[in-house]
Amino acid sequence: MKIYVLRIGHRPERDKRITTHVGLVARAFGANGFVLGDINDEGVIESLNKVLKKWGGSMEIISGVNSIKFIKEWKRSNGEVVHLTMYGLPIDYIIDKIKRSRKNKLIVVGAEKVPPEYYRLADYNVSVGNQPHSEVSALAIFLDRLFEGKELYKRHPKSKIEIVPQERGKKVVLKQ
Repeated sequence: MKIYVLRIGHRPERDKRITTHVGLVARAFGANGFVLGDINDEGVIESLNKVLKKWGGSMEIISGVNSIKFIKEWKRSNGEVVHLTMYGLPIDYIIDKIKRSRKNKLIVVGAEKVPPEYYRLADYNVSVGNQPHSEVSALAIFLDRLFEGKELYKRHPKSKIEIVPQERGKKVVLKQ
């Protein structure tokens, strides 16, 4: 099963850092791809590519595609869409059903007010709490529940940097 994260509603003048963090969480928590919909922000793409080069991993990065068309094509190719929204069904009610489906998953994460069409196109509208919070935290919690914590132990063999867990202090291994 492949997992892609689609970031919608990105506002370059305001959202560079948070959108970059959505991409970083997607990579760190096991997604195969990150899609920046409807706009091309080279700063975000460059930041994500630098992390991939330094810390390893193989995440496809796509930018500037029409989000609605991308979702419709994803569904045509037998994938399903999970929209993270505080208005959806609670994650604990729906996560087992989502995990049982072996279809590829496109996880939609909004920035500003999400148009109603996204709610209609989604196979699942999922909430990680019903209070205002960060889309970054919602994505991290969703992916962690989806992968049952296994993503936290994933290693990236081509990384140039590796953190060695320690009870105290910091141990960083630089690889060539």
